[in-house]
Amino acid sequence: MSPTERHHDHGEPATAAGGGTTDGPLITADLVDLHLAATTKDAAARSLAERMVAAGRVTDLDGFLADVAAREAQMPTGLDGGIGIPHCRSAHVTAPTLAFGRSADGIDFGAADGPADLIFLIAAPSGADDAHLGILSALARDLMRQEFTTALREENDSARAAALVRGEDPAATEARPADTSRATDTPQPTDTPQPTGVPAADGPVTDGPAGGEPAAAEPAVPGTGGDRPLRLIAVTSCPTGIAHTYMAAESLQQAAEAAGHEIVVETQGSAGFKPLAPAVVAAADAVILAHDVEVREKHRFAGKPVVDVGVKAAINRPAELVAEARRKAERGEISAAGPAGSAAPMDAGSEAGDHLGVRLRKWLMSGVSYMVPFVAAGGLLIALAFAIGGYEITDAPSVIDQFTWTSTESWAALMFQVGGTAFDFLIPVLAGYIAYGMADRPGLVPGFVGGAIAVTIEAGFLGGLIGGLLAGAVVMAIQRVRVPDVLRGIMPVVVIPLLSTAVVGALMYVVIGQPIAAAQEGMTDWLSGLSGANAVLLGVLLGLMMCFDLGGPVNKVAYAFAIGGIAASSPSQASLEIMATVMAAGMVPPLGMALATVVRKRLFTASERENGKAAWVLGASFITEGAIPFAAADPLRVIPASMAGGAVTGALTMSFGSTLRAPHGGMFVVPLIGSPFLYLVAIVAGTLVTAAITVVLKGLRPAPGAVPATAAAEPAKAPAGV
Repeated sequence: MSPTERHHDHGEPATAAGGGTTDGPLITADLVDLHLAATTKDAAARSLAERMVAAGRVTDLDGFLADVAAREAQMPTGLDGGIGIPHCRSAHVTAPTLAFGRSADGIDFGAADGPADLIFLIAAPSGADDAHLGILSALARDLMRQEFTTALREENDSARAAALVRGEDPAATEARPADTSRATDTPQPTDTPQPTGVPAADGPVTDGPAGGEPAAAEPAVPGTGGDRPLRLIAVTSCPTGIAHTYMAAESLQQAAEAAGHEIVVETQGSAGFKPLAPAVVAAADAVILAHDVEVREKHRFAGKPVVDVGVKAAINRPAELVAEARRKAERGEISAAGPAGSAAPMDAGSEAGDHLGVRLRKWLMSGVSYMVPFVAAGGLLIALAFAIGGYEITDAPSVIDQFTWTSTESWAALMFQVGGTAFDFLIPVLAGYIAYGMADRPGLVPGFVGGAIAVTIEAGFLGGLIGGLLAGAVVMAIQRVRVPDVLRGIMPVVVIPLLSTAVVGALMYVVIGQPIAAAQEGMTDWLSGLSGANAVLLGVLLGLMMCFDLGGPVNKVAYAFAIGGIAASSPSQASLEIMATVMAAGMVPPLGMALATVVRKRLFTASERENGKAAWVLGASFITEGAIPFAAADPLRVIPASMAGGAVTGALTMSFGSTLRAPHGGMFVVPLIGSPFLYLVAIVAGTLVTAAITVVLKGLRPAPGAVPATAAAEPAKAPAGV
């Protein structure tokens, strides 16, 4: 059986790394470059793409490279172990294709452990999701085998290297026998996943009824005295559902087989997933959830021993997770989360020792991350309304009663009222998704209700924060109550929403709501009374917060604080000044880094200089994260310099009295800013300070890798997924 056929038998797309396509082999000798001379990821992609063009697999080189660059901009495609997997779907690709290059010096693809020497460029036709993901998943599994990567690093013949990638015997160029341990043989869930009584790959076989039905005679929990193999199930998923999802699955597969256990893994990739059969779930002794995003349909595993970790834990220490699953099964340790699942989405990557402060930050960030799209949509619509119809558009009648298609005032009123409607969701969404981050889906109903009550009693963002935390805590408390098995089915859809909403609503209305509203009003009055030195100090503090973690939790706290002020129906002057200060300070880090790469190029690597070009646009668009690649490579110089520039900009913006009604937009909403010239002066001053301090600090002690310029220092962080 060919590698392609083996993939198909397990539910993988037929165009996997080991197979071919209807238009010829996935990779041939012409698509292999064992002496790749490129020094940057863009140059590497171009060099390999040119081979695809020559092979007739790509019709438009520049168009295809633009698609590759767009995918790379979403998240780095470097993997630990010296691997780069640039990939994309493109209308300029005629057939699924893989090109391979080997670099002697390494090329930075954003992996945490340094440059990549093995580069795989994967191209799939536009819309060919199955082919694209099939190639990626099969290749990701192969890359988990050290013998595969070692062979590619040692191979000196292009044809033999292509055969290795195809899964063929490099000497005979024929398909490997079906009983080899090729990584792509990993069984994958299909509509009828492999029953527990059937071996997974070469794993042990349990005694079960004929026909592959799960063995029912043995107890689900082995007990401390038995050594029989465990029946394990696992779910893996990463943010983009491609490489790390399948690498984690392969690691767990290998570790379970090495320990003598059976395992079936459900990979929840970006093109969807095929759930494990209910019989397989029911017969499982323990569950391993390795995920950085919410596990879909997690309620299936209620009442099972669960090991819940981030996806990288499954890649780096799978044997520990298998051993932990055995210990939990032997102790009879049951998931405490009830029918909705054992862990909240924002706890997916948490270590067991994470203290309350770390988990609280994750919960709050869950709410803020879901709220930001409402802020952007509503805020920019309101900003456009002001630009077209002036600030008096706030007094326009409802467009339901009065709308003229040819009137600009009517269109401005429409934009203002639609934007205002989006803004009305801010606090309920914030509260709802804080509760969701704490308690999963059962937290949504009481969270949204708590947030809506906070709006009703004018408790503002402070009320939304507390309402969300309260809702999540109430749901978590209810989930810990043991209930008879007969009631478990109605808990998530009837009992938990009913009880939690009643408790949260009562507390918000008659116990804590009014004190919170009074505190919110007092804070608003205090901000409105700030002037002179106090306002400047507030500007310094906000500037430091915006630049401390460059888009992280502290940055988001300052941003949410500013949004809370302008979300009011009649925002105060102080609130408008705070919004202007926050946006100005947030623009400074990427602009400062971009300027520094121009002023003193030799202090930065080639990758950083390329990042500097993009940082101009990102900074001007108020995307503070544009400075992260620089901070990740040299945090002790970049972060202090950014904070200094942000503090200067914050102080100047507050002292100039600049105001802003739009919550986003950067330079593109300058016409809506009060005192726009002085506002730009504050941004320029902060940018100069950041660039100057960066250059001075780097000049005193050049960062490792800055010379020669081809060294790599680009990664923003270890990618959560590819």
